Amino acid sequence: MARRTAIGLDIGTSVVRAAELSFGRGGLTLEKFGQVVLPDGAVRDGEVVDVDAVSHTLRQLWSATGFGHKKVMMGVANQRVIVRQLELPWMEQEELRASLAFQVQDFLPMAADQAELDFFPLEQVDDGVGARTLRGLLVAAARETVLANVRCAERAGLTVLGVDLSSFAVLRSMGRQTSLEVDTEALIDIGARVTNIIVHSAGVPRFVRILLMGGQDVTDAVADRLGVTTEHAEGLKQQYAHASHGDELVTVTQTVATIAQDFVDEIRGSLDYYGASNPGAPVERIVLSGGGSRLDGLIERLTTSTRLPVLGGDPLSALRVGNTGLDPDQIEFIKPLAAVPVGLALGAI
Repeated sequence: MARRTAIGLDIGTSVVRAAELSFGRGGLTLEKFGQVVLPDGAVRDGEVVDVDAVSHTLRQLWSATGFGHKKVMMGVANQRVIVRQLELPWMEQEELRASLAFQVQDFLPMAADQAELDFFPLEQVDDGVGARTLRGLLVAAARETVLANVRCAERAGLTVLGVDLSSFAVLRSMGRQTSLEVDTEALIDIGARVTNIIVHSAGVPRFVRILLMGGQDVTDAVADRLGVTTEHAEGLKQQYAHASHGDELVTVTQTVATIAQDFVDEIRGSLDYYGASNPGAPVERIVLSGGGSRLDGLIERLTTSTRLPVLGGDPLSALRVGNTGLDPDQIEFIKPLAAVPVGLALGAI
């Protein structure tokens, strides 16, 4: 029997990425992975600005990578995606879905009829006198931003099977690495402009936050301070620990340290908020992914700031690597980049 495949597509702020997984008796296999850089300004803070430019880039991605088909599961993560923990009156699942817009309107910064809504139940709460509620995560995304992503894919000749929260995709691809010694951990996927934070216990999500900060903020700060191009600044950022020019080294080091610490403070603030709301399930470790996780010194800064163990994640750890056309060094390079597209493909499966 031919193996079935699923493709996860991630439209980031600076890059589009996709991963194709096959599944069968032998388990899950990474068949293809590809990425293409987007034109500057085509996507801003996770929101599509130029549909034509993104569509063209998607066509380039499919042409260059040779995916097996054009059916995709897409992700969404931007400032107009809201994830909140709520308690709602208990009701059957179908009734809850039918009344969700009415139930949650007061908790939304947008009109419910202009949003895509979902509710992820976590637990049933009984007050002891017969009243029951459902505690869970409300996910609301501005319909306009979701449809913009879908239009890009459709103009590129792709068929969109569904749209999922990028944070949940990270959980699918990374959450299975939780060891028996760790009950609750924070997964942090750091993109160019958008960072997904998701706290889970044994694969069950407890807290989600989307930060509009990422690796590009460090690059932009270095470029601004030195008056160089973003391409030059990116190289300095990645290699600043090995820079040879005295004045340049001091400037880059100070800039990276300042922006990186601001970023770490934002993450710590999010985890502190989670901890205050969930004292019974404290975060025990942090697992990083995303291109921004490669920043020199970030793991050490997070470890010092949060007093938690911090390690790099591997979304490919549970997958066989098939005939991807990538050599071992390239496979190693894409590991931190693959969390969202791999997780989206897992969702399609």
